[in-house]
Amino acid sequence: CVSKSYCRSQASGKVISGEEHFSSKKCLAWFYEYAGPDEVVGPEGMEKFCEDIGVEPENVKAESMGFFTKEEWLKGMTSLQCDCTEKLQSKFDFLRSQLNDISSFKNIYRYAFDFARDKDQRSLDIDTAKSMLALLLGRTWPLFSVFYQYLEQSKYRVMNKDQWYNVLEFSRTVHADLSNYDEDGAWPVLLDEFVEWQKVRQAS
Repeated sequence: CVSKSYCRSQASGKVISGEEHFSSKKCLAWFYEYAGPDEVVGPEGMEKFCEDIGVEPENVKAESMGFFTKEEWLKGMTSLQCDCTEKLQSKFDFLRSQLNDISSFKNIYRYAFDFARDKDQRSLDIDTAKSMLALLLGRTWPLFSVFYQYLEQSKYRVMNKDQWYNVLEFSRTVHADLSNYDEDGAWPVLLDEFVEWQKVRQAS
């Protein structure tokens, strides 16, 4: 948007009915505010985008995020019906409500893996995984800070998709004291080792 008044009424602060309709042309112009000569939103563009929408770039590790192509941008923003910064900001309350819906959150969590990984890699590097887990589970999973510490000192340098998916399932089903953890369950070794590590800490 050229200015907030372009999307909103200055008098009421409400979206003007004539501007409610999504414009692919405006959305494309918005994309080019952040895209480089290669028509891709890279690290610098991501950092500026985060600042513009009110998200601290360092909190989402913008410099190591995946790149946005024009097609990905248009597809994502079209699904949200957002063609400028203000419209996206107005969607945040809705998006936050989706995080409280178990089914919707699971889809967002799974999408985050593919969004954040380098396109030529099958796994997430561990630093990016930690940053994304902090965003997605940091406020809701009682064991998150402990799990984060475990990853910090572990031998793991990447997290694969199976491990990523199972961390969410673990966070939802295993008690904070680990009392119901099934050692014979089909958990990945990463989580078996986390439980063993935490039990040693608790016993010491």
